[in-house]
Amino acid sequence: MKMLKCAWQNGPRQSNRWLWQLSNQIWKRSYSSKIRNIGILAHIDAGKTTTTERMLFYAGKTRALGEVHRGNTVTDYLTQERERGITICSSAVTFPWNDHRINLLDTPGHIDFTMEVEQSLYAVDGVVVVLDGTAGVEAQTVTVWSQADKHKLPRLIFVNKMDRPDADFVKCVSDLKDKLETQPVCLQYPVKNEDGQLAINDVIHLERLSWQQKDLGRSYKNVKLEPSDDLRQLQEKRNELIDQLSGLDDELADVVISTESFDKVDNALIERALRRATTQQKVVPVLLGSAYKNVGIQRLMDAVNSYLPAPEERNQIYDCFGTEVAGKVFKIVHDKQRGPLTLVRILRGEIKRGMRLISARGQAEVVSKLYEPLADEYREVSAVQSGDVVICAGLKSTVTGDLLTSSQSALKNAQKRLKQSLGSTAAKGEEDDEFDESHELFAIDPQIPDAVYFCSIEPPSVSSQTAMEQALKQLQREDPSLRVSYDSVTGQTVLGGMGELHMDIIKSRILSEYKIDVDLGPLQIAYKEAIESPALTTLSVEKEIAGSKQSVSITLEVVKNQAELFSLDKSPENLPNLNTLRPRILQVLRKGSISALERGPRVGGQVVETQIRLHNATIGRGTADSFVMATASQCVQKLLSTSGTRLLEPIMALQIVAPSERISGIMADLSRRRALINDVLPKGERNKMILVNAPLAELSGYSSALRTISSGTASMTMQPCGFSSMNSVDESLAERRAQGLE
Repeated sequence: MKMLKCAWQNGPRQSNRWLWQLSNQIWKRSYSSKIRNIGILAHIDAGKTTTTERMLFYAGKTRALGEVHRGNTVTDYLTQERERGITICSSAVTFPWNDHRINLLDTPGHIDFTMEVEQSLYAVDGVVVVLDGTAGVEAQTVTVWSQADKHKLPRLIFVNKMDRPDADFVKCVSDLKDKLETQPVCLQYPVKNEDGQLAINDVIHLERLSWQQKDLGRSYKNVKLEPSDDLRQLQEKRNELIDQLSGLDDELADVVISTESFDKVDNALIERALRRATTQQKVVPVLLGSAYKNVGIQRLMDAVNSYLPAPEERNQIYDCFGTEVAGKVFKIVHDKQRGPLTLVRILRGEIKRGMRLISARGQAEVVSKLYEPLADEYREVSAVQSGDVVICAGLKSTVTGDLLTSSQSALKNAQKRLKQSLGSTAAKGEEDDEFDESHELFAIDPQIPDAVYFCSIEPPSVSSQTAMEQALKQLQREDPSLRVSYDSVTGQTVLGGMGELHMDIIKSRILSEYKIDVDLGPLQIAYKEAIESPALTTLSVEKEIAGSKQSVSITLEVVKNQAELFSLDKSPENLPNLNTLRPRILQVLRKGSISALERGPRVGGQVVETQIRLHNATIGRGTADSFVMATASQCVQKLLSTSGTRLLEPIMALQIVAPSERISGIMADLSRRRALINDVLPKGERNKMILVNAPLAELSGYSSALRTISSGTASMTMQPCGFSSMNSVDESLAERRAQGLE
């Protein structure tokens, strides 16, 4: 009131302006509180896309139910996605639900596309993890869970496929505790109706929910349970829930203590306590249903609104931008009519059509148009507020992971404020939880996992070379995990990818989207190399180029080390000489030396676990930096040849599920593939699960071989789990394969 009185005393015009600004701030805050930015994560075939389709249908965004097996889903819009029935690229959709706006990212479940999941998590404030009710926690579930842990995201669990007779809700909850080490709280339990259809018992409201299949699950009945064994069991579950939450929430604990009864705790208080515990990542609410049978989806969306945080409740680290615009690029797609489209999560401020933005790389961009996301459909908008997700057209140089701001000075001021904030936190002796997040926020290049496979790519004709290079450039901008390089030895363009499926999809997309029938060479394993023993050598090179004498003498050593790639030998005899080298020359020597580690002498693999030490360097006057760099690279290559290298091969972790009678044949085949069998566990009543580590080189075409051995009854998943040394026989075989002799 004092502020209002002061504004009015300064004149009606100023008071009106102040009141308008105040009301505008209140509206923006209210708008942001109604937004939910969520990702949907799961193992492949758990039902993510089907769940998303139901959400769109019940929210009124679509008029018909999309089905994966029919190839008519909204979020799986690529030709390859519809043909294969899997999600390859993450896609964003926006829909309203109960006075809220939900921005949802449907992500891939296949290990080859885990980079898509990683980038999407920068844009969300919470996630829904979908479990297959018949399988529980699977291999990729663990992977995406750890990714959500890294981003400190609150989670909901949706146990899908609970209509199936072999679904086991209790086992799924047990898996959450044992395999993910989390604290699940069950808000629902499955039950069968009189007609044998799946229904849901609601723990908080003590009611039974039944969905009507006549209208495709649009409506459902909620009936209070009459006194019975079911009601008594549900009351016990409700009391357990209150007891569990009261140990985590002070407000709920005070009410329980004051009333000395669980029965007098009202539902709204339980939901508030559950929301606080969920947003603080103390518990994970568990819901259930069947997306394919149209059961439980509306209540899942209600839970998203009720328990997952609004943008303003998270990421206080972004306050360092103040009122300036800040946005994080999490995906880029190319549209034939609109060109490159950039998906941006707006962290602070407001982005308007025609606005000029600066990336963290210092490149200026102009937003020509703004669109609301709905997979591959677009609705143009004029402005988007903080906390929302938007598609920007017209950004030509921006890449995935870029931070966009209104100006370079805004970026520098934000970094300065954040540094001061982190400094004051450290001065108080508090734990610095924001350091990793701040590093990710301002990092220029995203962290990209190492490629697992390599292969050459050739255009159908010389005239198609430029078009192929342009297509690869666009695909690499969309998918940072795709590596494109030029091999100067063979003169070929080389692709690096995360797996056989990844490489196959790239080839298919080049053909379907760019109409270029490229030829991929045979897949090559991405071996790495490590030195056998330390080595020291001196290389002196003198040459006259364009009338200018170039002279370099350099002494380098390679040693086994997993820490720094390049260091200086600070022994008394070498230190005086090294101190005379200018920092620029040291940087050139470092760059040239490290570049030589990219291609080892045996199969051209990256050299790891190796450190280069500079002992001495003498650079002639007028010697070009490029000549110095080339000499350093040649010296390291000479050292690698002298010391010799050993090969390291990629190892994959497999989970194979098969009927018990097929296990012996599968294990006999695995033994021929140099596999290490870690465990064999029971999986349901008739199946067993084999946990195996096997070399990637032995797994080419293994999924087809497994189907043959098991007569189509087995399934498998695999993911990278590091590198391992090889014996001399396997090394020789790997070299012959790399040379095309096998």
